[in-house]
Amino acid sequence: MAPPSRHCLLLVSTLGILALGSFTKGQKNSTLIFTKENTIRNCSCSADIRDCDYSLANLVCSCETVLPLLVQQPSYHGHLTIWFTDTSALGLLLNFTLVQDLKLSLCSTNTLPPEYLAIWGLKRLRINAEAKHPLAEQSLLIHNGDSKSKEKPMSMHKDWPTCMYISFLDMALFNRESSLKSYSIANIASITNNFPYFPYLKTVPIPSNKSYVVTFIY
Repeated sequence: MAPPSRHCLLLVSTLGILALGSFTKGQKNSTLIFTKENTIRNCSCSADIRDCDYSLANLVCSCETVLPLLVQQPSYHGHLTIWFTDTSALGLLLNFTLVQDLKLSLCSTNTLPPEYLAIWGLKRLRINAEAKHPLAEQSLLIHNGDSKSKEKPMSMHKDWPTCMYISFLDMALFNRESSLKSYSIANIASITNNFPYFPYLKTVPIPSNKSYVVTFIY
């Protein structure tokens, strides 16, 4: 059998490079943010990392240290995972940001205070408190326009913009060995008037001429 010509070898090599490039572009990286020794690391990961494995995250993901004043973003695209040890850092990262797919992993045995975080547009939440309780990861679907989903959404308003959903997350849920729960209230015209016990709502401009779906997660 005659050996392949140089032209054929070059063609095969070129196709291989193009295929690898297409595969790499098809991969969607997820964002991982964690605090370690008073530093905040923002990472882009192409694969799932075992919760709270800081060494592996620094080795496998593309990470950079960010200043606390620069860490908050108005929105996060795609899947966001946050490893945290206290609510102060978590509030800095999440309060009044737009996140649709979120995973929170508690990486300490600290008892968290009964504080609430406000998150815009949250569709899916996963929590892991294995460092504190021997419970499996829990998942909650809050709303989803895909009616074929196996998980039952808590509220279905397919035509509503994502920004019309706001979720209040009770951080004390990480202290309890119980199932993740939530309830939603639709057609809320004024969040600040209907929920006066959340004084920090007055510090954020929230349009009053809109209707909202408010979800409490506990």
